[in-house]
Amino acid sequence: MYTRRSFIVVTPGRGADVSSWPRGIGAITLFVEDVEAAKRFYQEVFGLPIVFEDDNSAVFNFGHTLINLLKATAARELIEPAVVASREAGSRLVLTVQVDDVDTMCAELATRGVGLLNGPMDRPWGVRTASFSDPGGHIWEIAR
Repeated sequence: MYTRRSFIVVTPGRGADVSSWPRGIGAITLFVEDVEAAKRFYQEVFGLPIVFEDDNSAVFNFGHTLINLLKATAARELIEPAVVASREAGSRLVLTVQVDDVDTMCAELATRGVGLLNGPMDRPWGVRTASFSDPGGHIWEIAR
C-alpha cells in the first residue's frame, strides 16, 4: 500500500519547508510521429475533447491530468540533452485507466476499431486487465 510521505524542500534564502509532494500528475506528454492520427485516436477511442492544439501538439483533459500529444520532432528541445526514442525502440511505460468492467470496455474498444495487445485476463495480483496501444506506440491498460 502506498503511503503519502512528506519531503523536506530547501529553498535558497528561506531554509527548509515541509511539502506533501507529490500532489498528483498534472500532465503527461507523449511523443508521437503523427499528431493528426494520434489526435483522432484519442477523440474516437476515449471520447475526449481537445483543450489546446497547435501545429506540434494536441492536448486533452483526461480527468485531472492533461495528455499532451507532442510531435516527436518538437520534443527534442523539451528533453535535451536526452534523446527522443522512436516508436520501434520498445515500450517503457504503461498508462492504466480504471474501469468498472474490463470485458465490457474491451467490447466497446473493439467497436471503435481498437485491437487488444492482451487480455482481458485476471492477473496474479487480483486485477483484471487488458492492454492496447495508441498510434504512437504508447501502451494503455484498462483495469478493474
